[in-house]
Amino acid sequence: MLTTQQLEGIKQLQQQCEQFDTIELKLNLDMLHERKDDTLDFFVWQENELIAYLALYGFGTSVEVCGMVQPDARRQGHFTRLWQVAQEVIAHKGFQKVLFNAPGVSESAKGWLSGQPCKYSFSEFHMVWSAKELDELTDIALRDATIEDKDFETALDADAFSLSSEDAESYYNERLSRQKERRYIIEVNGSAIGKIRVTRSYGESYLSGFAVLPAYRGKGYGGQALQTIVKTEIPTGNSIKLDVETKNDHALKLYERIGFIQQQRQDYYEVHLNARVEG
Repeated sequence: MLTTQQLEGIKQLQQQCEQFDTIELKLNLDMLHERKDDTLDFFVWQENELIAYLALYGFGTSVEVCGMVQPDARRQGHFTRLWQVAQEVIAHKGFQKVLFNAPGVSESAKGWLSGQPCKYSFSEFHMVWSAKELDELTDIALRDATIEDKDFETALDADAFSLSSEDAESYYNERLSRQKERRYIIEVNGSAIGKIRVTRSYGESYLSGFAVLPAYRGKGYGGQALQTIVKTEIPTGNSIKLDVETKNDHALKLYERIGFIQQQRQDYYEVHLNARVEG
């Protein structure tokens, strides 16, 4: 579990980097607050001030890497040293796929990545809902997911997000402990046809894990479910956000019709586990 000092240091460093670079970092602060494994975070402190940080986020056999360095402390090798230590943890935990996550407009991230043995994999748009009149909906219903829905949720995750059955189950089990996350099952005429998750934290309602069974896609049910979720979250006063892969034209158009607008892009780079990092 991260300490109060560590969490405050991460928030302050994030603010410094985002303001200096005009970027948005994907640090998943809600996940950091619920960390139970203290081997996934790596720090460089200078006189009680956090100047460099790297975090690992495990998803089944895959792990995402995100980090930042104080503007005045860059080009001193801090992030490279953190990454060298992090690789030992990655190997020890047996992760098979490693993805670096970096804001698409971050010149400092691009500069560091250009010297590393990694290759571009894909990009996501961060999207936020802008106030728009929504439809009156009657065809679908939402209910809270229960443990009895595990098989349905894991099978749908495996199909929709190209996961192995083992990874889908591991991901499901890991998320059960997230206290700020609410899981919904989408139903039509009493039958489960899809799912979606909502995490409320830090003035945001973040939507994730949205998927519909293949037989029910293209029939408008997904759009109705998203609008229903948006209507549920509007009274909280939170900004309503989600991420979508930039190549997913169908999903992009669906989100835009409902009122979501594109913000910054996040780029993902894959690195081979047996690669040696220079720098």
